[in-house]
Amino acid sequence: MAATTHTVSNQAPPLVGHDVYLGDRALTEGVERHLADAAPELRDEVREELTSLGRAAGSAQAQEWGRQANENPPVLRTHDRYGNRIDEVEFHPAWHRLLGHAVTSGLTDAWGRPAGHLRRAAGFFLWSQAEAGHGCPVSMTHAAVPALRADPELAAEWEPRLTSHVYEEGLRPAGQKGGVLFGMGMTEKQGGSDVRANTTSAAPLGADGEYQLTGHKWFCSAPMSDGFLVLAQAPGGLTCFLVPRVLPDGTRNAFAIQRLKDKLGNKSNASSEVEFDGTTWARRVGEESRGVRTIIEMVAATRMDCVIGSASLMRQALTQAVHHAEHRSAFGAPLVDQPLMRNVLADLALESEAATVLTLRLAAAQDAADGAGSEQERAFLRLAVPAAKYWVTKRCTPMVAEALECLGGNGYVEESGLPRLLRESPLNSIWEGSGNVQALDVLRALQREPQALNAFLQEVGLARGADHRLDAAIKDLLTELADLDGIQARARRIVERMALVLQGSLLVRWAPPEVADAFCASRLGGDWGAAFGTLPHTLDLGSVVARARITG
Repeated sequence: MAATTHTVSNQAPPLVGHDVYLGDRALTEGVERHLADAAPELRDEVREELTSLGRAAGSAQAQEWGRQANENPPVLRTHDRYGNRIDEVEFHPAWHRLLGHAVTSGLTDAWGRPAGHLRRAAGFFLWSQAEAGHGCPVSMTHAAVPALRADPELAAEWEPRLTSHVYEEGLRPAGQKGGVLFGMGMTEKQGGSDVRANTTSAAPLGADGEYQLTGHKWFCSAPMSDGFLVLAQAPGGLTCFLVPRVLPDGTRNAFAIQRLKDKLGNKSNASSEVEFDGTTWARRVGEESRGVRTIIEMVAATRMDCVIGSASLMRQALTQAVHHAEHRSAFGAPLVDQPLMRNVLADLALESEAATVLTLRLAAAQDAADGAGSEQERAFLRLAVPAAKYWVTKRCTPMVAEALECLGGNGYVEESGLPRLLRESPLNSIWEGSGNVQALDVLRALQREPQALNAFLQEVGLARGADHRLDAAIKDLLTELADLDGIQARARRIVERMALVLQGSLLVRWAPPEVADAFCASRLGGDWGAAFGTLPHTLDLGSVVARARITG
């Protein structure tokens, strides 16, 4: 008997074999915009680099690696067969392929290349759409560079290894490897984000700058990395240290992995608890008592990666939703042509483009901040990074959930890939300081660094007069900032408004009119409901959705 009931129809085809870079108008236009003054040779180089990475990210092979890495999570091996302590984490081969492709594509190499932060941010945005978990060691390795520069000798030794385009798995002395990865250990059980409450102690050894550590880390990222930046209490106060996994003579440093965290998502990545037994060798980075100041450059860089990672997840969720709606019909017409679904998709597209344009602006600012005479951009980043980290990462989860709903029951099934995105979506809001930490950091900058607010207001003021709703939102923000009464309790409200005003300013200046108009009407003008899909029906929503479609 023929299985006629199993004819497959009205299903979206697999979304494979497309160029994730060229298919994203907001991303490609943004990269070209920020490279407008660069030499033609550099623009061609970056375009070729990102197109190659975009094709790889959209390939069936990369998607299969992502699936395998998440369905086969890392396994902790504390001892070998003879009972010797080894403290190793085993990963599926797909993890190594994802991580290796990231490293060889230059995603840990931003600090010394022309337009390094812009091209690296765009690349991280692209490759994270293949699989997000392996981005943790990529991010930590990239972010360790500015912290190590507090000690020129250490930087000279380690920076070439960190920025290498060579990936070598396995634990060996760092000097014997073509490239290395870094992790970070700051938080402890009793303190969490309050790192000054850390109890891990550091005892000086005879040699200058060498210490032995005793204590624990409640969250230690990427435990199979070659080195870690950790905070510990030295005689002079909280201090930053470099802890290598393997010592130069080939012996293993005392680095006991107690367990791997069983997390909501991020399953492919290993997050661990570690113990230092009093013989753990470490090298001081920077001066004693200046640990937070030393490691804060690393934290700032990883916070930027939280913004990039969330923007990447949002774009991938949007892409899946639009693709499904283009190929699925209901009630006599394709979903994408039905007014209510068009409203939902347009709303998702606005959220994604606003996150993308802000991400690229931060990356371009970092490139400028690394140059001479760049105090304005450094001051801008001081407020823009925590504000963006707060808002973009918070918007990720509701957006991914709505995109999943666009696929209906199909989206709730693991094979669609949307459940993995949904489980991943809250991570960046928590990682490197949750929402309250970011809001308090903004307040701290507002109170102590007036040049940061001036730089922020100058940036959003570049669009003044172009949209009355943006102008009104800027005025309301200034009123909020002028009122110091109960400001901590209002911190989230203030930071949200700052992020929205900044996104609105960027879109008014750079996005197509229909995108800027819809964003300002809904996010700034108040003509918006409490859920996605409640945009004013009079807007040009069809053009907004068309812009979000894959074009390559």
